[in-house]
Amino acid sequence: MQRYSINEFIQQTAQRDRGQGLFEHENERMLEINLNGTIWMKTGAMVAYRGDVKFTREGIMEHGLAKMLKRAATGEGTQLTRADGNGAVYVADMGKKITILHLNNEAIVVNGNDLLAFEPSIQWDVKMMRKLAAVVSGGLFNFRLEGTGLVAVSTHYDPVTLLVEPGQPVFTDPNATVVWSGSLQPEFKTDISFKTFLGRGSGESVQMKFDGQGFVVVQPYEEVYMQHAKTPGQ
Repeated sequence: MQRYSINEFIQQTAQRDRGQGLFEHENERMLEINLNGTIWMKTGAMVAYRGDVKFTREGIMEHGLAKMLKRAATGEGTQLTRADGNGAVYVADMGKKITILHLNNEAIVVNGNDLLAFEPSIQWDVKMMRKLAAVVSGGLFNFRLEGTGLVAVSTHYDPVTLLVEPGQPVFTDPNATVVWSGSLQPEFKTDISFKTFLGRGSGESVQMKFDGQGFVVVQPYEEVYMQHAKTPGQ
């Protein structure tokens, strides 16, 4: 175990400005948002801030009736908080690794549990995975993000991106699936049998099937959603 004097510890761990812009990696597990206006982030993600910043939890009718009904139907899902003002906001998500994506008039879909923050220039909507509701508990909704701006997502351990080509579908575990191209429409393949329930089945009982042209991002971790969190990834 490393030992430091107080001065050595401060020098080793002190916050540093890296000049990366609005979203800045303070380290691989903490994001600094250099706020000058408004940003949306996952409720509960803020760990510290400085400056004149106001935090407002997403109102039930703030984004209209249609989104309110979708959010209500998902049960316990990711709630959003709006940060307004000028200052530096530090956000994190259970020690997960943070990736910053820049959308350039593009669309992606992010697992609701893995969305950390995004610019207000990004249009978003909630997408429910109804066909999965009867099989997998939790994680039944995603955010579709579209436009131009920055998006921060979090993953347990290092993410891996798989390219999807026409006629060469990619199958993933829903609990390990983080992000995919907005052009892809996943289908769900179930393989529930007596052997599966006894723990002798080959492979996972439910898979997401991606076919077409695009990409899908997975993490080497089967995430338990929201109310039954596992030990954070490293």
